[in-house]
Amino acid sequence: MKVSDILRVKGATLFTVTPDHPLADAVKAMAEQDIGSLVVMEHGDLVGMLTFREVISALVSNNLEIGTRLVRSVMDDAPLTCTPETEIDEVRRMMLGRHARYMPVLNGRTLMGVISFYDVAKTVVDAQDFENRMLKAYIRDWPVEEETAAPDASGG
Repeated sequence: MKVSDILRVKGATLFTVTPDHPLADAVKAMAEQDIGSLVVMEHGDLVGMLTFREVISALVSNNLEIGTRLVRSVMDDAPLTCTPETEIDEVRRMMLGRHARYMPVLNGRTLMGVISFYDVAKTVVDAQDFENRMLKAYIRDWPVEEETAAPDASGG
């Protein structure tokens, strides 16, 4: 299974922000849209990711105030990325290795979407559920062999 399979089910809704956008506005947008990340784009290129992890770190380092900070000052400027052709197992390893919860999907320099660790986990569970149903159906429909009749002890 590939990342393109997740994007096909998930849809193409993208939420982006520029690096010079006020952090307070970005956080408000994340809350209003109920999303955990924003892709940071500049001049059509991916330049970073803003997730709730960076927001919380920024709050803690600034006495729980966002102030006039810009997205650029707190974003992850080297996020993990993948392509639509990346295998889900590879994405899972990459995300686990970096403790990443969100990953932009790029086709060349074009942003195709963002997948989350939840998306990956759901895809894996759905695939396992499908496989389990197929195996159970296969076992249930197992052909029954005719039993060979044992010789009658009475000699008859």
